[in-house]
Amino acid sequence: MRTLLLLACALCPAAARAAPEPPVDFARDVRPILSSQCFQCHGPDEKARKAKLRLDVREEALRAGAFVPGKPDASEIITRICTTEDELRMPPAKLKKPPLTGRQIATLKRWVAEGAKYSDHWAFAQLTRPAVPDVGPAARNAIDRFILARLAAEQVAPAKEADRVTLIRRLSFDLTGLPPTPEEVRAFVNDKAPDAYEKRVDKLLASPHFGERMAVWWLDLVRYADSIGYHSDNPMNVSPYRDYVIRSFNENKPFDQFTVEQLAGDLLPNATLQQKVASAYNRLLQTTEEGGAQAKEYIAKYSADRVRNYGQVWLGGTLMCAECHNHKFDPYTQADFYAVAAFFADIQEPAVGGRGPGTLVPDSAEQEARLAKLINAVSRAQAELVSAAKKYADGPKAFDDIETWAAPKGAKKDTGVPADVKAALAKPASGRTPAESERLVSFARDNAPALKAERDAVTATMKAKADFENGIPRVLMTQSGPPRTVRVLPRGNWLDDSGPEVKPNTPTFLPPLPPPAAGQSRYTRLDLARWTVSPENPLTARATANRLWRLFFGYGIARSLEETGVQGELPTHPELLDWLASEFQAKWDVKGLVRLMVLSSAYRQSSAETPDVRERDPMNKLFARQTRQRLDAEFIRDTALRVSGLLNPQVGGASVKPYQPAGYWAALNFPAREWQKDAGDKVYRRGMYTHWQRSFPHPAMVAFDAPSREECTCDRAKSNIPQQALVLLNDPEFVEAANAFAAKTLREGGAGDGARTAWAFERATGRVPKPEEVQVLTGVLNKHRRQFAAKPDEAKKLLAVGDAAPPNDAKPEELAAWVSVCRVVLNLHETITRP
Repeated sequence: MRTLLLLACALCPAAARAAPEPPVDFARDVRPILSSQCFQCHGPDEKARKAKLRLDVREEALRAGAFVPGKPDASEIITRICTTEDELRMPPAKLKKPPLTGRQIATLKRWVAEGAKYSDHWAFAQLTRPAVPDVGPAARNAIDRFILARLAAEQVAPAKEADRVTLIRRLSFDLTGLPPTPEEVRAFVNDKAPDAYEKRVDKLLASPHFGERMAVWWLDLVRYADSIGYHSDNPMNVSPYRDYVIRSFNENKPFDQFTVEQLAGDLLPNATLQQKVASAYNRLLQTTEEGGAQAKEYIAKYSADRVRNYGQVWLGGTLMCAECHNHKFDPYTQADFYAVAAFFADIQEPAVGGRGPGTLVPDSAEQEARLAKLINAVSRAQAELVSAAKKYADGPKAFDDIETWAAPKGAKKDTGVPADVKAALAKPASGRTPAESERLVSFARDNAPALKAERDAVTATMKAKADFENGIPRVLMTQSGPPRTVRVLPRGNWLDDSGPEVKPNTPTFLPPLPPPAAGQSRYTRLDLARWTVSPENPLTARATANRLWRLFFGYGIARSLEETGVQGELPTHPELLDWLASEFQAKWDVKGLVRLMVLSSAYRQSSAETPDVRERDPMNKLFARQTRQRLDAEFIRDTALRVSGLLNPQVGGASVKPYQPAGYWAALNFPAREWQKDAGDKVYRRGMYTHWQRSFPHPAMVAFDAPSREECTCDRAKSNIPQQALVLLNDPEFVEAANAFAAKTLREGGAGDGARTAWAFERATGRVPKPEEVQVLTGVLNKHRRQFAAKPDEAKKLLAVGDAAPPNDAKPEELAAWVSVCRVVLNLHETITRP
């Protein structure tokens, strides 16, 4: 690391500080000014455009005389922003925009003087692979070369490498969402092999928990939930989709294939069951079962929802802003919005209610084989019943006693036999039509006492099949059918059908789709999916690479993860982002890109701040250090369960219902319902499997900023509020974890209070505590020993929290005192923070 520090300084000779100021960059320096100050009235939206002046297109701006290249004083815009006359000054006072600063005005003047050159917005420009800066042999990989080159230019030295305890905790949380065990920490710290770090990275990438960690990120984007959202917010069956996502990340499914299967897996030739499961992505939106809902309104809502989500997840932009009018800042038009909506117009679904239970998705080969066997048994029993019915109907004494067994109970005999059956029986067998003969067979099949055994066999096999199917997951797959007509809705008004009809198409300012396949009258979702990950589309690779960087560095290279348009923040390292996007697009290798990031020296830096660097770069935009991050809600819960030994590590499966406050669902109606807590190991499954109720997300999750998943969430908030400490101290799942943790400490922590305190601290934080930390915790221990000795019933009450029974060999008052210590340890900032 010392070599890197010297290298960064060596790249910053004094002569560089005296270098002339570089030319004004339109994308970095000018467009943000125009976007914030001018585009509202002089941008892409022609309906909002004033004075027929458009400034986002150079040719139109020059034609209007807004800018005269090389002549700032002759440029109308410069004149208008500098004038002291209120009625002429731009932007107008009525817009209540802050006036341009002297620096902004100087930038615009210098830009015009240099020729008023425009350039494409960074996100929309064609993706090319930048050259990697040459900073010598010290950098570990290309990422470091880009980071070090920028640090050198800014005369900032990178942070030193983090200690090995920090590194393994950071890697474990980032790649699995779980803390390492003390044994894993010690093994890594003591491993002196030159490739020890790389081996740890590869082991974590191969862990089945890697897929779970990545799935939490993806499920936020695609707004996965276990309920429909609107009105009654009833359950919906989609958990096999979550399993598909976990499996895809674990198998390192190429991201282009991952994308195509979700958007259009049902349209792939000879689609597999899992590809059809992937298409459940299209069913993850909010729907309604409200009796008075207007079908036409909700068709429009579903259509807009899909465009919003697709635009944010894969294009990383605000295509949704064009639903009611052309985008005011970006080139998206209203026609673009509805043309993208038209891709999804083939999805067959009820507008109101009636979603159905979904398609069966066996989760193992054994389950699939057992289901096939039961289906065959039902078919055989049904075939045997039909065969027996035909044999019965053809018999010489068939239907002789029909009046005795066909009459309904309590009815007169002459009303018991249907008229068409009577008519058929009145004819000789040779004179009956085929339809009449078939009617007699079906009537005998359903009613003849002589066939009761065969009917019972059918009933029994069907019941066995139904009972078995109740234990098989179901998923709402996408069903394609004739597409409905899609029109531009004026001002987004679903009641107004006067807009023009649109066919499926991609945004017109982006590279176009190839012509439809021969015999294909219109583009399909499969065409959209393939275009989304085509080399011609620059947005998907950039947006995804940027979001992956955020997972491992705390911030995106472009910080506004949801906005790649001109209103978003510019990348701090645009060449690095384009290089990463190019690397990603070449193979769509998720694990490969993640591995590249976490192997870099930039990733391994300490997150400690020096006063100088904090003053120079308080928001860490130079990535001169790592970023501490509080764990996501699910991983905080997982950490407590892992440390306590309660964690159920099962990967995949149906959602579960752990502890939740009674009455939290009291407002849910149609039907009214209560949270039914699961029993056994289910309550100790990872947080990502907790049932996700959109209108009432689990309150412990909400306290730690988990989203409702009503909409795409590109980046979770990271708040710091008192309720979080209260959850960690008092929520039953955390109290139970502390109970189990305390029992484990007494059982495995050694002899003596000091040794046990140190054992518990190290198990939760990964490091040996300082003497003063041990002193504080033993003070807590002794205080609570006295309290529980005076009130033993309080100790029993504390130990009764949760399903796990306390050990029989521990004195309740002593165990309860240790529970208090463990509650403190689980509440530590260090325990719930990725370092």
